[in-house]
Amino acid sequence: MTRLRFSSSDGLLLLMTTIWGVNYSIVKVALREIPPLPFNSLRLGMASLLFLLTLALCRRGLTPTIGLRGSTGSPPPGLVEGRTSDCPASAPPVFQRSRINPRDWLLIAGFGLIGHFVYQLCFLFGLDRTTVANSSLILGCSPVVVALLSAAVGHERVRPLHWAGVALSVAGIYFVVGRGARIGGESLAGDVLTICGLVCWGVYTVGAKGLLDRHSPLEVTGYSMAIGTIPYALLSAGEMRAFDWSRVQVQTWMALVFSAVFALFVAYLIWYAAVQRIGNVRTAMCSNVTPVAALAVAVLWLGERLTIDEVAGAIAILTGMALTRLVPVPPARAIAPAEE
Repeated sequence: MTRLRFSSSDGLLLLMTTIWGVNYSIVKVALREIPPLPFNSLRLGMASLLFLLTLALCRRGLTPTIGLRGSTGSPPPGLVEGRTSDCPASAPPVFQRSRINPRDWLLIAGFGLIGHFVYQLCFLFGLDRTTVANSSLILGCSPVVVALLSAAVGHERVRPLHWAGVALSVAGIYFVVGRGARIGGESLAGDVLTICGLVCWGVYTVGAKGLLDRHSPLEVTGYSMAIGTIPYALLSAGEMRAFDWSRVQVQTWMALVFSAVFALFVAYLIWYAAVQRIGNVRTAMCSNVTPVAALAVAVLWLGERLTIDEVAGAIAILTGMALTRLVPVPPARAIAPAEE
């Protein structure tokens, strides 16, 4: 027997995709005044600093005074010792510092370089050399890459419903933002860079799963981002010094802060908390809802008109995501698996 199961993690992932959907329009506005490399370097630096400051509030092996959904004081409802009902019993709480051995530091550093430095470069320069439609369609295949890598390393059994959901979701991406995609030709270099970025994101997501069994999402995400930001900042230092920052308007600074705090700090923390709790495949599937959120923002905020193709694509994406939630209901006395 199967049932459609949604959890608190799904609600947080919906918030994450909404943030990323809003962030797309905000970043486009900010990049009119700030060049891409300095903009990305600043927002990565701000987010890394926020992660490190939050980690400084955490006691080693204990949850901090701020909870995932509560304020100061006792843990919020549904959070026992920093864990939600979705979280495997052995998984570290979201907000916690732990003793990290040298091997794990090497892994965090490696995934930081892959998932933040190399990925950001591939995405940025890939988008500059290809079309938005091509980039959206290629990155929309991230659930496929994550599912393949997860199955290859034995993290998750990818079931037929998952594959069906992934296929339907990618088809929906095509109808929403990818109808103008033409892979190859003049955009070949950008397409290849974007594909490299896609692989980096898959390796970063799947590879860090083992670290999340031993360390909190806050640690894994915060330290890896801070390490990946260092070479990125060095690469963009010359352009940052040459840029006239006095010309940047207040609303652009506000866009930069929003992107750093919400699109990086909050959204990335939700991403890895979800990887820890519900697995790589289900988490990656939710990323394809981002174009739907961006479309909704464009309609409600910018007054854009919906097309039939966009509506059909949005339905396909949401249906594909729902298919990955159809899971077998375990027997009454059986223990449900930590991941699907």
